[in-house]
Amino acid sequence: MERLIHFFTVVSLLELFLIFLSKVVEVTISTLRQILVNKGYRTQGAILSFFEIILWVFAAARVVTGITEAPIKGIVYSLGFSLGVYCGSLIENYIGLGKVLIQAIIPQEKSEGVLITLRSKGYGVTVIKAKGRDSEKNVLMIFANRRGKEAIIEEIYRNDAGAMIIANDVTVLRGGYISRARQLFK
Repeated sequence: MERLIHFFTVVSLLELFLIFLSKVVEVTISTLRQILVNKGYRTQGAILSFFEIILWVFAAARVVTGITEAPIKGIVYSLGFSLGVYCGSLIENYIGLGKVLIQAIIPQEKSEGVLITLRSKGYGVTVIKAKGRDSEKNVLMIFANRRGKEAIIEEIYRNDAGAMIIANDVTVLRGGYISRARQLFK
């Protein structure tokens, strides 16, 4: 019992908190950096990497120094890593960088309303005629910013609650129609 108490009290709570917090922030930055670089934002990723490595050096030094006397530092460091990955992915999802291709498969008679609504809001929509199991369909293809994809999906469902919708991240987009306002946000 005495060893267990010593295990948890050999390091101050403030030091453990600082290790945890710095690791959460560092890994959050690391997660964002990786996503930014993968989406083509290399300069922003390089800037984040500077702050990431500074935090890593100082946090790792605090953990490695005295790890044999206080292994709780390693546990707190690991917990900070896990929470950092989660926080980084939440922040990136909120920021919503990049483009998506939304495809909506809709019966032909319902697709005209969706088409008119989306185009009136400035979205470029390509229509492909298709044949479903029971009826003629239209496949609407919409390229949009990832951040606004939920509004597009809701608009489609408002017009046809039974629409089949697929959304994929886009890594390359050249040519076609993209409104000027939407181009500003890559």
